[in-house]
Amino acid sequence: MDSITSQIGIIGGGSWATAIAKILLERVPHIHWYQRNARRIEEFRQTGHNPAYLSQVRFDMSRITLTDDINQVVDSCQTLILVLPSPFLKSTLEQLHVKVRSKFLVTAIKGIVPGENLICTDYLALMYGLPQEQLAVIGGPSHAEDVAMNHLTYLTVGCADVEHAQQMASLLANDYVRTKVSQDVTGIEYASVLKNVYALAAGICHGMNYGDNFQAVLISNAIQEMQRFLNVVCPIQRNISDSVYTGDLLVTGYSQFSRNRMFGTMIGRGYTVQSAQAEMRMIAEGYFGAKCMQELNHQWKVNMPILDAVYNILYQRVSPVLEIRLLSETFR
Repeated sequence: MDSITSQIGIIGGGSWATAIAKILLERVPHIHWYQRNARRIEEFRQTGHNPAYLSQVRFDMSRITLTDDINQVVDSCQTLILVLPSPFLKSTLEQLHVKVRSKFLVTAIKGIVPGENLICTDYLALMYGLPQEQLAVIGGPSHAEDVAMNHLTYLTVGCADVEHAQQMASLLANDYVRTKVSQDVTGIEYASVLKNVYALAAGICHGMNYGDNFQAVLISNAIQEMQRFLNVVCPIQRNISDSVYTGDLLVTGYSQFSRNRMFGTMIGRGYTVQSAQAEMRMIAEGYFGAKCMQELNHQWKVNMPILDAVYNILYQRVSPVLEIRLLSETFR
């Protein structure tokens, strides 16, 4: 495999993809960028900014090859960063006829593949026969809106190959982004799925006017629940207090930019799932994550009352009032 820094492509056109493009162009001279909407690409070229997401971020278009042909990007690049909602991963990759066996694939998707119930690196390994050394994940508390404003952000790059992780981390590091590396790829990915589910729970409680005291207890119990699950599915030494686990949970559970908290707040205020989805412009990954994790946990049988509560509210149509009252009885 050639150097992972040789040619870099981004797959996805949303807010986090736009933020990652901004970060990369601080360090690399040129990127390739796949977006599926041809009309939006043309507007992007004319205006120099993404017309749909983080429109305040201006780009030098001479440094970007922007296309709606995913095969062009994959063929041109050694490193591919996947930044799209997890429900769209399968359908997007189904367009590929270019081989990816020699590529370095990085997922910045904080979700799980619906229907497969696989974290993204596992799905990519299964689909393309890639060894773990050619797969990486970007995690950590990282709302795109903060990156757009150059607010200090901390990212963790996880990869079984530490050298590859360090190379990727160096590409992402700049004046407002601090990076570190980890080999806990599985733990980082599952934590990024679960934190969205817990942010939904926080939003539901916020929408029901539960106060800050209860929210703090909810989040502290969520951290413990996350740790229990990770210790069962990937029993390695890790510090759950690290920013890639607890930090990401906290920002998603509390931030005004959190789409999962926003979605949960709507549910807590009486919206149906369908009406909340219709009103939001962006996908709340926790909605899909709750179902996938619930199904996965049938195998692992970890005690996860918060996950159970969110699943029951979203998919079993249990009253949030009843479900959160029952959940509160499990807290101490």
